[in-house]
Amino acid sequence: MEPSGEEEKGGGRFCASEHQHVRYNPLRDDWVLVSAHRVKRPWQGQLEKPPPEDVPRWDPNNPLCPGATRANGEVNPQYEGTFVFPNDFPALQPDAPEPDDSGHPLFRAAAARGVCKVMCFHPWSDLTLPLMSLAEIRAVIDAWAELAAELGASYPWVQIFENKGAMMGCSNPHPHCQVWASSFLPNEACLEDRTQQQHLNQHGVPMLLEYAEQEARRKERLVVENKDWLVVVPYWATWPYQTLLLPRRHICRLQDLHEGEKDSLASIMKRLLIKYDNLFEVSFPYSMGWHGAPTGPYLEKDCRHWQLHAHYYPPLLRSATVRKFMVGYEMLAQAQRDLTPEQAAERLRSLPEVHYKQRAKEMS
Repeated sequence: MEPSGEEEKGGGRFCASEHQHVRYNPLRDDWVLVSAHRVKRPWQGQLEKPPPEDVPRWDPNNPLCPGATRANGEVNPQYEGTFVFPNDFPALQPDAPEPDDSGHPLFRAAAARGVCKVMCFHPWSDLTLPLMSLAEIRAVIDAWAELAAELGASYPWVQIFENKGAMMGCSNPHPHCQVWASSFLPNEACLEDRTQQQHLNQHGVPMLLEYAEQEARRKERLVVENKDWLVVVPYWATWPYQTLLLPRRHICRLQDLHEGEKDSLASIMKRLLIKYDNLFEVSFPYSMGWHGAPTGPYLEKDCRHWQLHAHYYPPLLRSATVRKFMVGYEMLAQAQRDLTPEQAAERLRSLPEVHYKQRAKEMS
């Protein structure tokens, strides 16, 4: 029985929000320690500065703005929607040579080739996804699907990801994401490929399809939902307000979405991200990314164990200035969290779906 309610444990009654316990993550085949009582402890650690609110709409010195000059000397077009260009400082390049053989199994290396692209969501630097229109978000989704198909025609893995906010290492406030296509399956992809294949073999249904159906029925970790998608704080969440975005039908890859599913995806993304910003009334930092079935040579293989999904990993814990650090026990033993996923989901679920900045304008 899952430890989400109350039950007899030894001499007392177990309560997930009061008593520490561990939860299994079937997607990563590991465990997380839940210690919800620790959130009550006084905080005397590091405080973050809230992100600046005075980002200029256009800055000629910002290399992501329309008409600006990038580090390689190229001038951006006067783009009015999304804009994709090769990363000027790529982590992967298509023509890297093979590493030399070290001659010892403890010193192994292998070739790593690929391409890295940057995608601007919008020409304005002072906008983020939750403040964009549904049509503008839909354009981002279309561009994601096109890039996934284009790069996935030859590369086994296409990782679309967004680092939002300086707290997550983002060096530029302009709304954008990155797309890295690699000649190899990264660690997380290999892990999810194995666990999803094992689940299908053992249970006859894709893991995350079954999981979405269970969460839609149970409701306790549900944040937002519509006819095609749902967002939950996963039962095994590690980060305080981590969420998992899941389709209701079996979909292997982003490029397999129907037109209506892209529209409803834009809607549910906007609703989730507004709730995130409203939580602490700040432009909410996070790292997010899409995981789907591998591509390239895998397009000809049976990948029905895969289910498309997006991970959102936000670091904030108590306020706009207090975040969760993955250090000490987390780095040396296993992940640990300070509030239950059910508590996090309830808090997010109860937040309004009108952005706090728009509410302020309406009241002024």
